[in-house]
Amino acid sequence: MRSDNQMRLRFTMIVLAMASFAFAADKQSLVFFGTYTKGVSKGVEVAKFDSTTGKLSQPETAAETSNPSFVTIHPNHKWLYAVGEEGKGGTVTAFKIEAGGKLTKMNSVSSRGSSPCHLNLDRTGKFLTVVNYTSGSVAVYPLKDDGSLGESTGFQQHAGTGPDKRRQEGPHAHSINMSADNRFAIVADLGQDKIFVYKFDASKGTITPNDPPYASVMPGGGPRHFAFHPKGKYAYAINEMGSKVTAFNWDAAAGKLTEIQSITTLPADFKGNSTTADVQVHPNGKFVYGSNRGHDSIAAFKLDQKTGKLTALGNTSTKGKTPRNFGIDPTGKWMIAANQDTDNVVVFKIDTKTGALTPTGQEYKVGAPVCVKFMATK
Repeated sequence: MRSDNQMRLRFTMIVLAMASFAFAADKQSLVFFGTYTKGVSKGVEVAKFDSTTGKLSQPETAAETSNPSFVTIHPNHKWLYAVGEEGKGGTVTAFKIEAGGKLTKMNSVSSRGSSPCHLNLDRTGKFLTVVNYTSGSVAVYPLKDDGSLGESTGFQQHAGTGPDKRRQEGPHAHSINMSADNRFAIVADLGQDKIFVYKFDASKGTITPNDPPYASVMPGGGPRHFAFHPKGKYAYAINEMGSKVTAFNWDAAAGKLTEIQSITTLPADFKGNSTTADVQVHPNGKFVYGSNRGHDSIAAFKLDQKTGKLTALGNTSTKGKTPRNFGIDPTGKWMIAANQDTDNVVVFKIDTKTGALTPTGQEYKVGAPVCVKFMATK
C-alpha cells in the first residue's frame, strides 16, 4: 500500500497539473482569417492558438463565402460578421460561431455600396458599421436578438477627390472605428485625404457629421486604417499612398482630431515601391505597428506616453509578400501577420518591453489572407 506521504505527493501533483491545465486553458484563442476567394481560400478560415506557447494550429475553412476580406467578432463571442467585397452588390453577412470556430450563416444584407472593405461593432454591441471602398459610403445596421442583421438605420455618402487622379478620382472610405465613449464613428477616406468624424446615436443607429466634420492628412497620403490609444488621448492613421503614420491628439468631448506628427513607415535607404495597410496600437499602449506592402515588413514605433509622438524602432520582414493586416493576441505577446500574395500567415513573438518582433518559425498556408482576428475562448 502507498504511504500517506506518497498519497499526499500524488494529490499535490494532480492539483498542480489541474492548475497548470486551467492556466493553459485560460490562454486559448480562436483566430479567424478574412480572405479573398479567387484562389486557394474558400471563405473565412479559422485556427486554434495557445497564447502560453505561441502555437497556432493549421487553419481550416470555417465557412464558405465570397471574398470575406474583413471580419469582426461580437463581444459575446457568439457571432461573427464579414464583408463580401464585391465590385458591385457588396454584402455583409452574419454568422453564428459554433464549437471549434465553425460558422453557420444567419443572413446577408446589402452593404449599400460597392466593395465593402471594413466593418466594426459599436460599443453597445447593438449596431454594425461598414464602409464601402469603391462607392465611398458608410452604413449602419441594427443587430436582432439572434445576432442576425436588420434593415440599415444609418447611411452617409462621401463626395470629393484628391490630388492623385489615378487613386483619388473619388471618395474611398477604407475603415471605420468607434470612439471609446461610443459617441463618434471615425472613417478614414483614402480618396479625399480626410479622417471623417461622425456623431453616432446609439439609440437610433444613425450617424451625422460632427463639427468639425473631419481632419485632413498630407495631400496624396491616402489614409487607410485608424487606431485609438487604449487610454483614448491619442489616435493614429496609416496613410496607404504616403507610407506614413499620422499621430493625432483626440479631444473626446468635442470629437476633434488635431495632428501632432507624421512619420514614415519605411527605412531611409528604401528605394522601391511600397504602400501601407494596417495600423495597431499594442494593448500596453507603448508601441504602434504598421504594415508595409512592397517593403513587406512590419514597422514598429515607440510611443511617448506624454506627447503621443512616435519614434521608429525599425522594420521586421513578414516572411512573405504584401502583408495586409495583422493581429495581436489578447495577451499582447504574439502577432500574426497575413501575407496576401504568398498565401501564408506567420507568427511572431512580441517583446513587450522593447516592442521588438521575432519570428517563431511558424508559418501556415492560407489563401490570400487579408485580416486576422483573435477571439479568446477560455
